[in-house]
Amino acid sequence: MSLYVKMFYMESLLYPPFLNPGDRVIMVSPSSRIEKKLIDKAKERMESWGLKVTLSKHVDSSFNHYAGTEEDRKRDFQEAMDNKKYKAILCTRGGYGAIHLIDQLDFTEFKKHPKWLIGYSDITALHACFNKEGYATLHSPMAKHLAMAPQKEFSLLYLKGILQGKLPNYSCCAHSLNRLGKVKGILRGGNLSVLGALQGTPYAITAQETILFVEDVGEHLHSIERLFYNLKYSGVLDQLAGLIIGQFSSESESGLLEKRVYQMLSNFLTPYSFPVCYSFPIGHTELNYPVICGSKVELNVEKERVTLSFLS
Repeated sequence: MSLYVKMFYMESLLYPPFLNPGDRVIMVSPSSRIEKKLIDKAKERMESWGLKVTLSKHVDSSFNHYAGTEEDRKRDFQEAMDNKKYKAILCTRGGYGAIHLIDQLDFTEFKKHPKWLIGYSDITALHACFNKEGYATLHSPMAKHLAMAPQKEFSLLYLKGILQGKLPNYSCCAHSLNRLGKVKGILRGGNLSVLGALQGTPYAITAQETILFVEDVGEHLHSIERLFYNLKYSGVLDQLAGLIIGQFSSESESGLLEKRVYQMLSNFLTPYSFPVCYSFPIGHTELNYPVICGSKVELNVEKERVTLSFLS
């Protein structure tokens, strides 16, 4: 059986119910602390979409650089998972701290009434946890983006659409380093540093028949290369169906870092045959397309265009 045909029969993870007007979303802060004004503006934005938004007890708390103590953050997040009135959990920001929680979460009540987990960056650890339990999640902009981006910014329009059950078909310009190919598989991934930290644990990325997407911020070139060696030596790269390289941003090096990263990866990935897309609009940048982790997708890397279609 060919790789393409084999992908066709892959099943996506379980989707929580999509949202309807009047449904409730809870905002939680499982990682680093965040300014209350950003929380309030993000709440207003989601309420303008016809949703009802609740703030968790410690959503704007501060303990060192975390949004509350580990126990505070765990209690808030577990309550968000357990309460059947909430249809989605919006994480306010990343930073660091989500990894403290993933082995303490109880999915008993969640499985009776699953809901969408929304966030990215450090929230990759929670995506990995939820995906391990068999549930799809939404890798997406968070509170700062919701608070500050223009009303018709594409990332937020797509986020609103996905929450309403409108699965996107993304298209972006070709990159000179792209490796052409068309493949179907299950989309998984997130922040490269977090994924690397989870290798060798029960939350490590499932590689077989996966289309992997990665992004990162503030990492040096050698750190990114080291993380890809982790994926190589752990056998992940040998099993992938496709690879989507998102944005690698840095305040100090700006676009220069990205060019160096892409060239390094192009050389690094020479032994592999799967299609590769560079500079996909996912990451710590103005344009950050929301994607469903655990969804069956088709990646088509062509000479002039790249498309990513969500099939289920």
